[in-house]
Amino acid sequence: MFFRGQLVGKYKILSTIGSGGFGTVYLARDTWIDKHVALKVPHRQSVDFGELLREPRLLAALGHPNIVTILTAEKQENVFFIVMEFVPGETLEALIARQGALDLAVALDYTCQICNAVDHAHRQGVLHRDLRPSNVLVADRGLVKVADFGTSRFLEIAAHGTTVIGSPPYMAPEQFRGRAVFASDLYSLGITMYQMLTGVLPYEAPAPADMDRLMRGELVTAPRLRNPKLPKAINDIVLKAMAPQIHARYQRASELLDDVIAARRAVAPTPPRTPRPVSSGDVRAGEAQSIQSRLRARESPQPRFCWHCRKPLHARSDRCPFCGEAQ
Repeated sequence: MFFRGQLVGKYKILSTIGSGGFGTVYLARDTWIDKHVALKVPHRQSVDFGELLREPRLLAALGHPNIVTILTAEKQENVFFIVMEFVPGETLEALIARQGALDLAVALDYTCQICNAVDHAHRQGVLHRDLRPSNVLVADRGLVKVADFGTSRFLEIAAHGTTVIGSPPYMAPEQFRGRAVFASDLYSLGITMYQMLTGVLPYEAPAPADMDRLMRGELVTAPRLRNPKLPKAINDIVLKAMAPQIHARYQRASELLDDVIAARRAVAPTPPRTPRPVSSGDVRAGEAQSIQSRLRARESPQPRFCWHCRKPLHARSDRCPFCGEAQ
């Protein structure tokens, strides 16, 4: 669609980042403010303009540090494109292909950040429907950002996502029937965890004849059999996320996140911190903090960052799952 060196409005095309089923992404430079951005050009340009705006409008509601930020949407030279932040780094898929199974602490760190992104999207009523390592970007200093919500759907539109969309190796059984729900994204996250912890997929893309076996969970080999060093608690979390029956699976990303944090503390507990003497000023400060906490609990949760490592925190976290510091 675009070529290197082409000037599209104020954007100069530098290179092609990648192409998928829904569009091509280019690295470009905003010549007005001299900043690198990513331009996503949907393959389908002939559809209604309102339909083209559906994805950027959806993404605009998902402001979160673990989700790729949309900047604007434009139409230049009769070509519609979405302008997004450029995330320097590589995809989780490329990282796994290069390294194989990731270090346990790194894999759990990435899992927590992906959970933060999915939990935020689900709280806005948004399904991703194509969560997989190639749609997860690993930026500088280990910050993870979930990308490509082009297949997303507001659950308020229907009781479930009714279109068969996704990547077969990562799709929950119900997705093959066009019945995606929140727990379907968690199934995809379970497959992604499996791949991070073992370096391989639990199974290849299931053929139509494999659907019954997929529903019975017969295609899955426990990740601990692929990686004997994996703690049993983490093995069990992955298998629960990948449960073929929806009711046996995690229902919310926050539930999965809580279990990962608890298991991570058990595997590598945070060293005890030496307490300092408590003064009367601390007591008064504690009372004031308690009042402020109750007031904040009535407000909509906002993205939070650890004061120490600056990584995103879950809304209910009182301790950073990445560095262990109390918040």
